[in-house]
Amino acid sequence: MLLAAYAMQRSFAWAQTVYFRSLPHAILLTVLGILLAAWGRSAFAAAGTEIMPASASNKRLVISGPFRFTRNPMYLGLVLASLGIALFPGTLPFFLVPVLLFLLCNFVFIPFEEAKMQRQFNDQYAEYRRRVRRWI
Repeated sequence: MLLAAYAMQRSFAWAQTVYFRSLPHAILLTVLGILLAAWGRSAFAAAGTEIMPASASNKRLVISGPFRFTRNPMYLGLVLASLGIALFPGTLPFFLVPVLLFLLCNFVFIPFEEAKMQRQFNDQYAEYRRRVRRWI
């Protein structure tokens, strides 16, 4: 998506208009997003379970680390990092990336993963969903 945004920005005059650009905010959000996603990944590694949601080897429901605050820290980190990256050029095509990424995660990937987790961990996952929000 970022490559498509770059190509769009380079190809169309309307896509070159800068709406909001902020290097400090760009760096902050990009770094925070990467760190949050990495923290989520390390929580999976510490629990000794597979990161791939469709894997048959998902042995444990991970509810520690960033999963105490959000059920999807890796997706949240990805959206935050893409928003940070969008703040570097500050153009519309780049701002569309985090929006599209959020929509894709929220309406395609997460529902699939939540259904699998519900089937696999039943009441334990239902209780976790009651306590922890999907995003923040």
